[in-house]
Amino acid sequence: METVVHFLMKNPNSHCVNYFGMHDGGRIRLICCIADDNEHVIKVASSLLKNDDVLPSFTKHNLAFEKFEREIHENFGVKYTDHPWLKPVRYAFDRHDQKKGIGNYPFFEIKSEELHEVGVGPIHAGVIEPGHFRFLCNGEQILHLEIQLGFQHRGIEQLFLEKKKLLQRTTLAESIAGDTVAGHTTAFVNLWENLCNFNAPRHLQFVRTIAIELERIAIHTGDLSALCTDVAYQLGSAVFGRLRTPIINYFQLWCGNRLAKGLIRAGKNNFPFSEDLALQLNKLLNDYEKDFDEIYEKISNLSSVLSRFEKTGVVTTEQAASVGLVGMAAQASGISVDIRASHPHDLYPELNHEIITKQHGDVYSRVQIRRESIKQSIRYIRELINNIPEPELLNDNLKNPIPNSFGISLVEGWRGEICHCAITDYEGELILYKIKDPSFHNWLALALSVRNNEISDFPVCNKSFNLSYCGHDL
Repeated sequence: METVVHFLMKNPNSHCVNYFGMHDGGRIRLICCIADDNEHVIKVASSLLKNDDVLPSFTKHNLAFEKFEREIHENFGVKYTDHPWLKPVRYAFDRHDQKKGIGNYPFFEIKSEELHEVGVGPIHAGVIEPGHFRFLCNGEQILHLEIQLGFQHRGIEQLFLEKKKLLQRTTLAESIAGDTVAGHTTAFVNLWENLCNFNAPRHLQFVRTIAIELERIAIHTGDLSALCTDVAYQLGSAVFGRLRTPIINYFQLWCGNRLAKGLIRAGKNNFPFSEDLALQLNKLLNDYEKDFDEIYEKISNLSSVLSRFEKTGVVTTEQAASVGLVGMAAQASGISVDIRASHPHDLYPELNHEIITKQHGDVYSRVQIRRESIKQSIRYIRELINNIPEPELLNDNLKNPIPNSFGISLVEGWRGEICHCAITDYEGELILYKIKDPSFHNWLALALSVRNNEISDFPVCNKSFNLSYCGHDL
């Protein structure tokens, strides 16, 4: 596999969407999925390790592999000859080396009387999830940030194997990350339908596409509110916060849940989209867009806001490419990656998605990406609801996946690239379910972004990424 992966990664249009291990007959099988974004295909390489194999790391040649290989080492004890630092990824029941507890995390240290450390978390104010941030500072200037995650490793991938009912598994998909219900659930149902050789009709794809774009609008709007809060612009905080509410309330109107739980199901749709829903959504978007444009114009011309956003939290194009950034964080640094364009699913082939990019890689670039993504999503929704497909009666008996199958599903969530993989045995039972949230790629970029910034800029840098703890910890 080593030769194959190195060859595939020489293509500048290729990136690793997933790399993981599994037990196979007393040995360990490694599976690497490389996406060719130009050819719109995913190439899968696999190898079976001997018990005493010590591997050269892919990380030495491509830093984007570092966390994948750390996870493989952590869960299976696979050793590498040249991995730069096999630090823990998560903590819980499936740690290979239980002796290395959470209290012994190997933080990077610099011995100097002029430097000091600042520790934040893992317990934070409000409802934020647990994570520890260790800053090395020279006065107010951040020299280095190390982020320790994995405090709430739920074992959700194992639960996909233990729970046998489709509804149970769908509910698990809805619970992977609470702010990405539509994204992760669509990834699951698309994968499950593929394993069952079921081609989703247009009306199911319509619902999933609308839900993903509404979720994108809602979360980006909420993030703009939070960014205004972090720079003490209370008008922006209040208005963007208010604008998020009718978007999530629309999910409540549509399916009875503000987070879109219950809306997306494999092989069926319990909440068909109607002309009446289209009229209400069109009015909502008209009202939303008028107020959104007005408040965004204010922040884009307010020097006190721009002074905190511009040139703060910069991730260069070279850094973004090196660590394998995905989604809006990558686009803000000039990296043109988006599953809706490179590997389009559901109704995205009809929309001819154009990738939005910015070049400066700072907080303001990530703000601009959010704004333009919202406007783009509104255009897509308006285009889609002009042609509402008629619901069809379907056979939703999708309980028997094809035996001895491998499936992969890619979805562009609001945060970026989501990847779900599954393998079935000779009876069609799941023997592996592997999830990758975009945060898995992007946490390192937050650490890079704050270097040489003042520590008081960390909150706004952090919120400009808005990464998921539970999506990482699983």
